[in-house]
Amino acid sequence: MKDERIEKLASLLVDYSVEVKPGDRVMVNFIGPSTLPAARAVVERVLAAGGTPVWMFDDSPLTRDFVLGASEEQAQSFAELHRSMMEKVDCYIGIRGSDNQFELADVPPEKLALYRKTYVKKVHLEVRVPSTRWVVLRWPTPSMAQQAKTSTDAFEEFYFRVCTLDYPAMSRAMDPLVELMSRTDRVRITAPGTDLTFSIKDIPVIKCDGKMNIPDGEIFTAPVKESVEGVITYNTPSVHEGVLYENIRLVFEKGRIVEASARSDTERLNEVFDVDEGARYVGEFAIGVNPHILHPMNDTLFDEKIAGSIHFTPGNSYDEAFNGNRSSLHWDLVLIQRPDYGGGEIWFDDVLVRKDGLFVLDELKGLNPESLV
Repeated sequence: MKDERIEKLASLLVDYSVEVKPGDRVMVNFIGPSTLPAARAVVERVLAAGGTPVWMFDDSPLTRDFVLGASEEQAQSFAELHRSMMEKVDCYIGIRGSDNQFELADVPPEKLALYRKTYVKKVHLEVRVPSTRWVVLRWPTPSMAQQAKTSTDAFEEFYFRVCTLDYPAMSRAMDPLVELMSRTDRVRITAPGTDLTFSIKDIPVIKCDGKMNIPDGEIFTAPVKESVEGVITYNTPSVHEGVLYENIRLVFEKGRIVEASARSDTERLNEVFDVDEGARYVGEFAIGVNPHILHPMNDTLFDEKIAGSIHFTPGNSYDEAFNGNRSSLHWDLVLIQRPDYGGGEIWFDDVLVRKDGLFVLDELKGLNPESLV
């Protein structure tokens, strides 16, 4: 039997997120065997919309085998093949349902760096992100339920509630914040272990309202590249290439990370930031507003949307809000500023905008959780 929740989600992805039109070529990239029901629903919906679907299956163990075994020549060839496919499609829908997000934990850093510089950079950062209408989402698995510390059934209910939020209504509520950020110069972020200043002057501001990520709920821009000064201590754990990092602390001078540490794996953390020169600069500053996502679950697509959070992202800057920084890295690191996580404040041009996770300006209160639920 068809699951109405999956059908509703497929319609959201095809009709709202990437807006498939007759004649569009749509790549459906489904990762992990559990994503097959979603992939089938999406392919069916693409056909109904008049598009031509092309699908590609992947799984984390396959990626691990390739990254471990591929030579530089093979990695380049792999990237060229995938790039040629990506250049021929109009839309990309990525459904990610890996059973083990730590699958790459024991892959040597130099192998991961090669994979980032070839496949991730050449295919996704250079073609998919700037040139297609794209959306990516996680698919609920028992391992995700474990990360969220809940039962599989309860997590599924949470998942579909989050992913099928009224995104058009959220989009309208975002407009005043987009307008305010667009005329802002100086930003200050404070929280325990954090006092950070930077400029966002003349950098475009983008609302993420279900068009590129599901779940969604963030407004992003980027700091002027060399304007970042101070320190930030992230209170949300983050898994990067199979390694879990906690209590990441970054110190900035003239926009550059000059000191990086974590509760453990500090050496490996610095190897990540040494992958290229751009990895030690920041490519994104974003404010999370999804009212259904309140606590981290070591999954970036969820954690970066947490209500009352920000993320401050070392690495590549998106073309839509470009600050001049290029890198094979784009690592969304999250700081939650609600009282249960230590609190914190956001200031725009010396005006308090959000305190302890809640917007205090009248025109922005429509983005507080009680207004969006």
